[in-house]
Amino acid sequence: MRKLSVVIVLFVLAVPYAQAQKLVVPEVVKAKVKALYPKANDVDWELEDGNYEAEIEQKGSSDVSVVLNAQGSVLETETEIKVSELPTAVRTYIAQQLGNKKIKEAAKIVKADNTVEYEAQVGKKDYLFDSVGVFLKIAGK
Repeated sequence: MRKLSVVIVLFVLAVPYAQAQKLVVPEVVKAKVKALYPKANDVDWELEDGNYEAEIEQKGSSDVSVVLNAQGSVLETETEIKVSELPTAVRTYIAQQLGNKKIKEAAKIVKADNTVEYEAQVGKKDYLFDSVGVFLKIAGK
């Protein structure tokens, strides 16, 4: 009987905690994503630095990640691309700096001000480059 009581108490304490962890996305943010990507098959939401990130799977198109503020303004869009679509300077940098390590994934990032960056994932790190392929920084995952 004591074991059952302990299990019940743990369950009662765990349910509110799990519910508190669920992300509440403002309707204006959801509506903006729906308007931008009406053919989205699946949207997963995360909180990123106080903003909302929608990870969108699209049938027949590249997957996209969009970061929006609470008012529904798009802050950046990250679109998966083929490694071969990275600027030559990015691929050259990776080859020279990391030898034979393979680029697992690549993405094109467009910021709200229309500046473009490229991301090359090598191992568990994301290498970021500007629009012409000049190295900017490493972001760990």
